[in-house]
Amino acid sequence: MDNNMQNDIERLMFFDHARLAAEATYVKNPLDADNLTRWGGALLELSHIQNPSDSKPMLQDAISKLNEALLINPRKHDALWILGNVHISYGFITPDQIEAMDHFEKATHFFQLALEEQPGNELYMKSLELASKAPELHTEVHNHGLGPQSLGGVAGPSSTSSKAMKKKNSDFTHDVLGWVILAAGIVTWIHFAKSYMPEPSLIVVTTHV
Repeated sequence: MDNNMQNDIERLMFFDHARLAAEATYVKNPLDADNLTRWGGALLELSHIQNPSDSKPMLQDAISKLNEALLINPRKHDALWILGNVHISYGFITPDQIEAMDHFEKATHFFQLALEEQPGNELYMKSLELASKAPELHTEVHNHGLGPQSLGGVAGPSSTSSKAMKKKNSDFTHDVLGWVILAAGIVTWIHFAKSYMPEPSLIVVTTHV
């Protein structure tokens, strides 16, 4: 078993544990906005390990949980930020450009709201910056035939063409992976490092670069 597969398995176990813990907590206290935010974050993480057809229902469920958290606390900046990342992820796995643009616009909206609640937050500012690149990156993803599966950590399309094209693909891949790092790594540190921890052997935070 290669390291990437092992990391994915451990990551799957970690966030599935977090999801199940959030479900159990919800039964006891459905008005816990922090728990709903953790639940939405776990679903976002789990969606990155699935194929696109399985990712979409998870992302829709994450949107529902995060919206529920925001009904309880409309100014919850971390829920707003994760919701922005969910819409970004949904947009990238959506081939239709118009539908994807709708998700990117919603992501920008939620990132802006998160930043308004916590001015100066560098992560939120970076998210807004990357959101402005999302439509262009979406076009590149689908024009290059990379497909949604490629967003988890691959290089650009195989080619033996000019160095300029290789550099363009490298720069493009770096920008796309910026989203993967934001959505797949930092959520872990913020929302799960001190909550609902599984056995120590399962605690592995990874990003594919």
